[in-house]
Amino acid sequence: MQTLTLEPLTRAAFEPFGDVIELDGAQHFPINGGTTERFHDLARVDIGADSGGRPLINVFRGQPRAQPVEISMMERHPLGSQAFLPLGVVSYLVVVAPAGEFDASKLRAFFTRGWQGVNYSRGVWHHPLIVLDDVADFIVVDRGGKEENCQETYLSESLRLIQSDLVCPSAA
Repeated sequence: MQTLTLEPLTRAAFEPFGDVIELDGAQHFPINGGTTERFHDLARVDIGADSGGRPLINVFRGQPRAQPVEISMMERHPLGSQAFLPLGVVSYLVVVAPAGEFDASKLRAFFTRGWQGVNYSRGVWHHPLIVLDDVADFIVVDRGGKEENCQETYLSESLRLIQSDLVCPSAA
């Protein structure tokens, strides 16, 4: 079985696939008479409004995956972005490939640290939610509308996710 090495989720590493949603380094300022801190413009939400899309706000409850984690399918949303925001500190993995025709040789895998969310850009291939330790809830913002907005593809050979020399809790 082939392997795919996990790397830390950072804004720079994930930029080709979308946005990392985190508070560190985000533009922020006080609002409401100084009683609230606003962390501003954390992700580029794309709902394909020009083609009749509308925003959806959902809760996904992720179940822990058996380890070691194996990847055999990927999905994408060709009509809009999809954002995942954990409701707490959650250990989960993110597996992606660039938008366009699926190319397994371009797969990348990331592990999250602390409270980090992701926003997959329109058409970016990604694996469904991979929660590691405990049941975890996520706010998911994506596109609603009449058109089908989920496509799946299956890998010719499964890939096993392995940790690198970096610290990666629960991912080996």
